[in-house]
Amino acid sequence: MSHTQGVRQARKQKTRQALLDAALLLLEEQSLSSLGLREVTRAVGVTPTAFYRHFRDPADLGVALVEQALDSLHGTIGTILAATDGDEERIDRTVGVMADYVRAYPSHVRFIARERHGGVRSVREAIAAQLRRFSEEVAAALAAEPVSDGWSREDLRMLADVYVDQMVMTASAFLHAAEQHPAAEPVGARARVEAEARVASAARRRLRLIALGRRHWLD
Repeated sequence: MSHTQGVRQARKQKTRQALLDAALLLLEEQSLSSLGLREVTRAVGVTPTAFYRHFRDPADLGVALVEQALDSLHGTIGTILAATDGDEERIDRTVGVMADYVRAYPSHVRFIARERHGGVRSVREAIAAQLRRFSEEVAAALAAEPVSDGWSREDLRMLADVYVDQMVMTASAFLHAAEQHPAAEPVGARARVEAEARVASAARRRLRLIALGRRHWLD
């Protein structure tokens, strides 16, 4: 690739990311179905024509946001499943990852939570596809463990779905705790820590219950 082509490609990628960032900011206060193309381009300072060099329409941009929000989590969850030794360590690390992810990417979590059952079909389907991938990865890891001996493929997938649903629920609960107690308020930081601790405790208890049920499923 020539230097000129490299510069052009870098500029194109920068504009694409700017459109994604602007859309995510605008989606703090509205759903994707109400987001206007001109709103996004105006926020970035480009023409509507420039938008179409990167995305077919706002729905296509929404699908790209789904990929941006969830793609990186696959490797993290895979590491937890592969490296942990025992239910307690896995539970603690899973809850910790969810808490850290929400703190780092609250806008992405809010977008996924809102659009998972939102009005844009392609985005709903993209989120569902990502969650299916998580379930497949979790099911494959669970199948390799001795405690899963005798389990059918369908039951392993059911268990994986339960774990993934729990992760989604926990992320939403952490986000709600942060929104209820903004750190900028005088007592917000302490209240937020306490609220997050309650969310983490409840999540650990639910995951322990799932793990206990797993050990006795075939009894």
